[in-house]
Amino acid sequence: MTATETSTISASAPGLPWRAKLAVGLLVVLAVVVVLVSNRLLTDRYTADTRSRAEVRLALYTGNLMAELQRTSVVPLLLSNDPDLISALKAGIFASTSAKLIALQAELGVASIRLVDASGRVVGATNRNVLGTNLRNAAYFVAAQRAKDTIFTPVKREAGGFDFLYSRAIISDARLLGVIVVSVDLMKYERAWAGLQDAVMVTDSEGIVMLSTEPRWRGLPKAEALALRDPPSAIARALRATAEWAQEPPDAYVRGEAVMRTEARVPFRGWKIATFTAYGSVREQVNGILALEIMGFAILMAFTFYLLSRRAWSRSVTFQRESAELRLLNARLQRAIAEREKVKKDLEVAELTLVQSSKLAALGEMSAAVSHELNQPLAAMKTYLAGARLLLQRKRLDEALSSFQRVDDLIERMGAITRQLKSYARKGGEAFEEVDLRACVSSALAMMEPQLKARVVKISRGIPRQPVMVMADRLRLEQVIINLLRNALDATKDIKDPQIDILLSAGETATLTVRDNGHGITDLENLFEPFYTTKKPGEGVGLGLAISSGIVTDLGGRLTARNGDGGGAVFEMQLPILGNRQEAAE
Repeated sequence: MTATETSTISASAPGLPWRAKLAVGLLVVLAVVVVLVSNRLLTDRYTADTRSRAEVRLALYTGNLMAELQRTSVVPLLLSNDPDLISALKAGIFASTSAKLIALQAELGVASIRLVDASGRVVGATNRNVLGTNLRNAAYFVAAQRAKDTIFTPVKREAGGFDFLYSRAIISDARLLGVIVVSVDLMKYERAWAGLQDAVMVTDSEGIVMLSTEPRWRGLPKAEALALRDPPSAIARALRATAEWAQEPPDAYVRGEAVMRTEARVPFRGWKIATFTAYGSVREQVNGILALEIMGFAILMAFTFYLLSRRAWSRSVTFQRESAELRLLNARLQRAIAEREKVKKDLEVAELTLVQSSKLAALGEMSAAVSHELNQPLAAMKTYLAGARLLLQRKRLDEALSSFQRVDDLIERMGAITRQLKSYARKGGEAFEEVDLRACVSSALAMMEPQLKARVVKISRGIPRQPVMVMADRLRLEQVIINLLRNALDATKDIKDPQIDILLSAGETATLTVRDNGHGITDLENLFEPFYTTKKPGEGVGLGLAISSGIVTDLGGRLTARNGDGGGAVFEMQLPILGNRQEAAE
């Protein structure tokens, strides 16, 4: 570090405390503003979310309550028209009435059912303990007789709470026979609500509490019930103290707790339902986020102090670090140069090795190709010679001479194949001629005749009547078709009903399609790679499709493969048709 740089740092040092004070002041102001704004926004948001959830729960409670009331209100009407009950009241025989009511209770899902005769005596009930009880002065009995309709009556219990009863007169031939009384179990909703966060209260049209999660509220006016201040109960367990500044002014106070009240009308006899919900730990949720914000500002402030206090020290360290980095860079550059020279020498050696390996690979591929291409004619010659021997033994000289002629043709073909393989090595060109693809297909099928006779394979051919002319080397083109047919035979070896379809068409190009019903192709990407095969050792070396693809490419066409829609493999060879005069690429 130079003397000029040292004097510059010393001159700027006195300004650090002023900058630190300004930075700290700005951070403090920013933190206060962010915390206040966040507190207001988050409080409003969480309060609105809590209120929305409370309204959804209230709608659910109301719907469940109305569903139960409406379902049970139909039961007295059904029972008042029951012929068994009417017959029992007329005859005064009630031996099986209680059993029938018990069965109906289980089927209808009501709390209890009582059958009362015209004198007010209980003659049938799901609770046999009340049989014989006189209900002559009961309000629901008297009201049902007068109204001749279904009457709903809440009856307060001695132990607290209410029984909710539907009663209806049973009339036959314009004569009052009795009254059917059905009890609806609304207390189950109290038990369900008691396990939730909300405190729930259902009041009638006069404001009397009919249902509540607080047992002591039942039967009291709503204002008196909310004024109770007992030890911890459902309200105390579900609603905990929440600071009032965390939300809007509370709707009500329950046991000194600030709560949110949500009310709704129950469309039944002027009833109302109300839920009392705490603000869902609004303060805790807001405080959690504010704590994160304050922590972030504290970390930012500490980091700012650190940067301001270490600024001068960082300058001196920077020059030292840059000098050390330059030395390291120089050393790395020297090592990189040395490694580059070593890699260059290794590359030259690798190139020489690669050239030698390429020569050996080409020699091995050529040997395998010769073996692969001559295997088919040799197999055919063996079959024809065996047939000729049998024909000579049977004195059928003409047919034997025909077999020998075929053997001679195969020898000529083997010579042509060896000439083709030589042409591969020279990369030279052959004299192409006009070839009818139909004749090539027929010749290839004739070559494959021994293999086709050895197995039962259905061959389906679709050959046009008109010639399909292409410019090609006939022997090489036939070898491609033979390879495709042989692969199809191998693919259908384990198939119950093997079938090979051969389809020749002429359009913009001459297209030959060979389809089988075998197991299909598992690896389409490597199918035309040399030495790739799925056959067992000794059954193939994986050169047939590679050589066939090379031949088709030399003829200016392309060979593709895919799996058929119904299974099996589909090979498609496309060649320029003679009418298009496309010159085949060497």
